[in-house]
Amino acid sequence: MFRSCHSVEDVGVALDFVRKINDGDGESKFKLRVKGYNTLLMLLAKFCLVDEMKWVYSVMLKNTIVPDIYTFNAMVNGYCKVGNVLEAELYVSKIVDAGLRPNTFTFSSLILGHCRKRDLDSAYRVFTVMPIEENKLDDARRLLDGMLENGLVPSVVSYSAMINGYCKEGLMEAAFEILGLMESNNISPNARIYGELIYGFCKKKDVHRAMALLNKVLERKLSPSLITYNLLIHGQCRAGHFDTAYRVIGLMKECGLVPNQWTYSVFIDTLCKRGSLEEAHIMFESLKEKGIKANEVIYTALIDGYCKAGKIENAHSLLERMLIDDCFPNSYTYNSLIHGFCKEKKVKEALSLEEKMVKMGVHPTVRTYTILIEGLLKDGDFDHAHRLLDRMVSSGYKPDVFTYTAFIQAYCSTGKLNEAEDWMVKMDEEGIVPDSVTYTLLIRAYANLGLVYSAFDVLKRMFDAGCEPSHHTYAFLMSHLSKKKWMKENSDVMGLYLVSNVTFVEVADVWKMMEFDTAVELFETMLKHGCAPNVNTFGKLIIGLCKVGRFAVAQRLFDYMRERGISPNEDIYNSLLKCCCGLGMYKEAVRLVDAMIEHGHLPHLESYKLLLCGLYDEGNIEKAKAVFHNLLDCGYNNDEVAWNIFIEGLLKKGFGDGCSELLSIMEEKGCQVHPQTYSMLVEGLDGI
Repeated sequence: MFRSCHSVEDVGVALDFVRKINDGDGESKFKLRVKGYNTLLMLLAKFCLVDEMKWVYSVMLKNTIVPDIYTFNAMVNGYCKVGNVLEAELYVSKIVDAGLRPNTFTFSSLILGHCRKRDLDSAYRVFTVMPIEENKLDDARRLLDGMLENGLVPSVVSYSAMINGYCKEGLMEAAFEILGLMESNNISPNARIYGELIYGFCKKKDVHRAMALLNKVLERKLSPSLITYNLLIHGQCRAGHFDTAYRVIGLMKECGLVPNQWTYSVFIDTLCKRGSLEEAHIMFESLKEKGIKANEVIYTALIDGYCKAGKIENAHSLLERMLIDDCFPNSYTYNSLIHGFCKEKKVKEALSLEEKMVKMGVHPTVRTYTILIEGLLKDGDFDHAHRLLDRMVSSGYKPDVFTYTAFIQAYCSTGKLNEAEDWMVKMDEEGIVPDSVTYTLLIRAYANLGLVYSAFDVLKRMFDAGCEPSHHTYAFLMSHLSKKKWMKENSDVMGLYLVSNVTFVEVADVWKMMEFDTAVELFETMLKHGCAPNVNTFGKLIIGLCKVGRFAVAQRLFDYMRERGISPNEDIYNSLLKCCCGLGMYKEAVRLVDAMIEHGHLPHLESYKLLLCGLYDEGNIEKAKAVFHNLLDCGYNNDEVAWNIFIEGLLKKGFGDGCSELLSIMEEKGCQVHPQTYSMLVEGLDGI
């Protein structure tokens, strides 16, 4: 009846019917279900009958019919059609409250609502925050270009939304293109836009470029927010620059900002991940005197750190203290403890903790089940692991890539590759995409059985799926190519039985033993299997070699890739540069720095520090000055340069005169450092 309505009059008849069955004496056995109500709501939205929609929605709730995403979307669409975006947004919030996610229909309705009100900026903002798993960034760019071509002037809000979208996806070149477009239209970026760009660079672990943007913010007399400083601190910590992160706190305080829970949670989490548990605990204990209450993130970071260090009792004590402090543990907290028990092969205790977790009102997550399944599989208890998987699915949880990978790893480790491949098929059927770990497990398993051809076949599948192999992937392949080569060369000396059981190069030692010819054989074998080596392939090999100081082989691979028209990326250049500096090859390092700058790449300040200290140590002062001149043209944050090059480099090495010379060059070029940094420099110079 609802679907056959073609006019407002028809709709009136349908509504009368619904009123009759709801206003009866309760004896009517006919009741609409959610699908019927949704059909009616969509019909009412079509004719913009929002008052009637509101009545139908209230009837649903009265009859204890639980609305679903289609219900909410119909309500959003109806109100947006009449331009009442405010009311529509209330129903969007109900979507989130119900544990659902707004979809394309939701966002499209909101865009329509804003356009009805002629609010293009708001419409554009909604457009650019639509989920990307939906590919809307290109469409958003076309919309922006269309606005400009038609003489419409987007405001800072529209540009900000676009930049935010690109930064979230790590597309920083595109984000800067929008920034340039914005400035060419005489619209000045605000502090929030710079904050979004800083977030983008920090997400890509490019903290130097993020710090360089802090220069821009301060030069424009804008005030960086506490969030911006926290992002920079997080970026420095992730990059392992702990002293620099502490100094950023100093700059933050000078701006009148006070470190908060997030600031200290970043430090404590980083210290725990580095294994510096004692230092992390000292900072944790100091929070009270700073007037900061430890939250669940801080407690969980410490608990996770102790669990990873095998100190389960310490972790459990922290959980008890957490409860005493009225800080409620979440699923991440319990997952850390459960993982700790499983790591210590105490799976029974882990399962018991999961039961306590539920009693505490904390729902297990997919990660919880996966950790327990991994523990059971490592114990060889496949039956229990399968039962737990069934329980997980029946509880409404969908296994993810890590769950499937746990089973694939278990079957690969026992040589049951048919079963492992069956799980790959299941993943595909469920629409779950394997990651590099999943593929690498299969590659290793095939290679361990001597099935090198099958291992490369998996690599081809990996390439076809658009999954980039990791350095572990290539290490396993190189290891088995080395074994194959050794066996071929020694088959006439040793019996077949002995040769087949010989110990060959371990994966951890691949980079120490790998020769250029073996790498070429890898490339040729890859080509035979239809997966041409790319910049990622060369990068993983070159970086692996550089980490163990094998510059000569790495350089040959670098030249080999360039001869084949593959341009090295910034990571490759930086790994070679760091290796050169570590080996004292400063002439070669200078050549690499020049090549990097020429190709638009940014050398790491850590390498610059080693290079400049090395040049001063050799007495090559003029070359050091020339290198420093070029460094200042790269746009680094001035304070970061001073902290790394002067304080952590030249002053620590006792090159006070060199520090003064380079500081003078900075001042001549108008590169001013923060007063606090300058005081540190003066103090350092006085101490020499």
